[in-house]
Amino acid sequence: MTPLQRLSEAGILLPEPMAPVAAYVPCLEANGLLFVSGQVPFGPDGRLIVGKLGDSLDVTAGGNAARAAALMVIAQINAALAGRLDRVNRIVKLGVFVNCTPDFTEQPKVANGASELFELVFGPSGKHARTAVGAPSLPLGIAVEVDAIAAIDPE
Repeated sequence: MTPLQRLSEAGILLPEPMAPVAAYVPCLEANGLLFVSGQVPFGPDGRLIVGKLGDSLDVTAGGNAARAAALMVIAQINAALAGRLDRVNRIVKLGVFVNCTPDFTEQPKVANGASELFELVFGPSGKHARTAVGAPSLPLGIAVEVDAIAAIDPE
């Protein structure tokens, strides 16, 4: 089953990839790797998911935000590969940044929202190395930011 078929079977629609909000590109391909810039989470209403874990958001809400940001990563990959998600050979690494209070320690549980989506969409090739870190703040007050590195097959 292809990644797009897995998305469809799960009832997940890819959002339109977000345009950069500063001086960077969403994706950059180099030596068979696709580097995806940090992506932000949008809720079903199209609004940014904002807040701080350990304060206004709990782990479940954080995991949902991580999943939403991961979905935007997949949308960026899809756009960079002209709709050919099947060119993704492996999700190599995720970086998950969690906007949280100093005493919040459940960043890995929040990051699972992103990790589980990649495994759902890419199957065993979606398993990856990962960093999950807490941050005192994130751009625009977002709850979570996710970046990725994917190994891709040549065209």
